[in-house]
Amino acid sequence: MSQPHQQPARLTQRRGRRVVIGGIVVIAVAAALTGWFERRRQPAQNASATSERPTATPRGEPGGMSGMDMSSGHSVRLTADQIRQFGVTFGTVDERMLDNTVRTVGTVAVDETTLSDVTPRFSGYVERLYVDATGQRVRKDQPLMDVYSPELVAAEQEVLAAATLQASVGASTVPGVPPASTDLVTAAKRRFASWGISDAQVDSILRTGQVRQTLTLYAPASGVVLEKSVVRGQAITAGTMLYRIANLRDVWIDVALREQDAAFVRRGSRAAIALNALPGRTIDGRVAYVYPTVDQAARTVRARVEVPNPGGILKPGMYATVTLATPIHRTLTVPASAVLNTGDRTLVFMDMGDGTLMPMDVETGRTAGAYTEVLSGLDAGQRVVTSAQYLFDSESNLAQVMKSMIGQMPPPSTPRR
Repeated sequence: MSQPHQQPARLTQRRGRRVVIGGIVVIAVAAALTGWFERRRQPAQNASATSERPTATPRGEPGGMSGMDMSSGHSVRLTADQIRQFGVTFGTVDERMLDNTVRTVGTVAVDETTLSDVTPRFSGYVERLYVDATGQRVRKDQPLMDVYSPELVAAEQEVLAAATLQASVGASTVPGVPPASTDLVTAAKRRFASWGISDAQVDSILRTGQVRQTLTLYAPASGVVLEKSVVRGQAITAGTMLYRIANLRDVWIDVALREQDAAFVRRGSRAAIALNALPGRTIDGRVAYVYPTVDQAARTVRARVEVPNPGGILKPGMYATVTLATPIHRTLTVPASAVLNTGDRTLVFMDMGDGTLMPMDVETGRTAGAYTEVLSGLDAGQRVVTSAQYLFDSESNLAQVMKSMIGQMPPPSTPRR
């Protein structure tokens, strides 16, 4: 019967203990704060003992981290060991040529200036093919095919007749007959030349005195056969494209530029080309031409980069990632990694010497590649931090907040004697 009365009593005892413990905690916190303020109000002789470093807050005060010192100017002071521990790196403020960088895509294409088409100037029939596969390499003046043409056979007979007539006229001793002339044979040779038949073949016909049933077409240039549209036995007509040959010792990279980027790319801009087919390798080139028109569908402007292709490692149709760099102007710059944008401020931590790092407000301009333009706030030759800025910014902000809170707290009352 006494248990219902015992439970309220126990609850009352627990509440009493909590009140006592809470009071003890409040008294301890008040004593700690009072002692801290008393230490802050120590005589001037104690402050003069630390006057050798007036900007540094003693280690161990609220807001410090791992022994890092914070000054009244919100700077951060590090030892040599801490610089190594935090991986702090430095760069310099200097005048540099600022480049505008554009990153885009491109495609390997054939150098159009090396294209050659094999097109007969007469009709006939293909009797034999010497180059019978696409992709085959050919040399200039290499035989491509033998062609039978009634037109050529008739022309051969004519040139032989002209040679015979010329020889008989030259042997004549009839008074009043002009001496021998080579006009007949020369005229016949010009006719063969207009068909693309070499002088060597015509001389062979004149030397042997026999009509050849087929004549040979030769490669007009060295390169690779890109297209082949002829087979053995095919009837061909004048103007039919039989082969397309391209020399791949140099290739083009067709680059697609957005409209807003086209103004920053011009002839001579440097190009760094990376291809999936060649991982880890970058090929250097130069912009040779920027096309004057805009692709209506893609809204892009084409640019052409010319690069050498030793060994034929670059093959038409490959995709490439192209970074174009165009010099803009020479200006004061800082490494881009040194700039810290906090949202409402743009900061750079400057090395003041002796391990002291001071946050400086700066005004920045264009960022191009690894550097950022500095409009105001820094001078050439100054040393700035290029890593761990977020750590230092949090430390300096923490010091500022702590000092602001301390300044807003009421001074402790003087104890009554």
